[in-house]
Amino acid sequence: MLNAEDNKLITQVGPGTPMGELFRRYWLPAMLATELPAPDCPPVKLRLLGEDMVAFRATSGRVGVIETWCPHRNANLFWGRNEEEGLRCVYHGWKFDAEGRCVDMPNEPPTSRFNTKVSVAAYPAQERGGVIWVYMGPTEMTPRVPDLEWTLVPESHRYASKRIQMCNWLQNLEGEVDSSHVSFLHSNVGPDGFGAIGNNRDRHPVFAVAETDFGLAISARRDAGPDEYYWRITPYMMPAYTIIPGRLGGSYAFTGAVPIDDTSMIGLTVIWRPEAPLPGMRPFVPVDDKFHTLQNKSNDYLIDRQKQKTESFTGIDNIRMQDVAVQEDQRGPLSERTKEHLGTSDLGVIATRRRLLKQVRNLQKGIEPTEPHNPSAYRLHSLAENAARSVAWEQLMRDQMILTEASFPGRT
Repeated sequence: MLNAEDNKLITQVGPGTPMGELFRRYWLPAMLATELPAPDCPPVKLRLLGEDMVAFRATSGRVGVIETWCPHRNANLFWGRNEEEGLRCVYHGWKFDAEGRCVDMPNEPPTSRFNTKVSVAAYPAQERGGVIWVYMGPTEMTPRVPDLEWTLVPESHRYASKRIQMCNWLQNLEGEVDSSHVSFLHSNVGPDGFGAIGNNRDRHPVFAVAETDFGLAISARRDAGPDEYYWRITPYMMPAYTIIPGRLGGSYAFTGAVPIDDTSMIGLTVIWRPEAPLPGMRPFVPVDDKFHTLQNKSNDYLIDRQKQKTESFTGIDNIRMQDVAVQEDQRGPLSERTKEHLGTSDLGVIATRRRLLKQVRNLQKGIEPTEPHNPSAYRLHSLAENAARSVAWEQLMRDQMILTEASFPGRT
């Protein structure tokens, strides 16, 4: 468990908080590119790390992300007109470009230079892999967007989806680094009781963790017969990204937990194939036009108690929604970790918390994280496979998870 002070330190992300400052050192995948489908399209509300912003695609196609409040009389720029390479406030016509500069003040005299003294906060934005990334940290420290493989494959080879999840970002991340729960939460029920899917039937995985230049590698070992182990190796990439172990239908699955504020988050999932186009895809969970899940706490996630007795360990349809249900309701949207009792199967969760706390405390001492400035370290796969018991998991990781420069021809 965490004490109350550490729980607060590791979960709060607003302006001026230590964890918020750490998140601001990284590029954050904040929106789907399709949310801004064309130049001069309607702007979109965006909230990240407790800050309200508005995103727009300018006439040139460039994406701008600026603070939402007009500095004139605090009107919301979301109501603004997106036109001629800027966002114009509808209250008095002040106009701001993607750099946050006030480029027009039509209610001031033509000779006035007042506009040169006024601006709004603006954040760098880049479109990579069908996703709009935002950087909110010190300008002089701006890194490159990480070289995740799905950002570099053709559009036909990837599919991204987004949901809003009503809980603290860490509750989602801890679920992603916890391979133990798959033998229960995502299992089936039959006449002889519940049974985990596939190789996850061994319900007592043995965990190991290695520090890496991208974050952590977390392995879970299960027995798979007298001569083999079944390995699930999850790369945890700072600050809040993972790749689900293994390949489903030849595809990998990236997950991102991006904080909106302390009690809500953006959940990003990207499926991609390195070598071939994906078949027709659809959102992984049903969402409304604001990306809120249709299965939610207000309707008990549409749990079917009869199905829970006869088919599904949870009675909740959709593997992702099974995760969401338990993550959104851990003594509330911000888990009170002082009440926990962690066991040996929680090693990945414990290691993740330690890594985050270490980085936060280092930043408080003026020691900057290195991961944002090492984008090639994010060139990774995950792994889920059987291997001879004599093969070390670290060797499996080196051989199959770490992508070489040859995997990214022409990209450095």
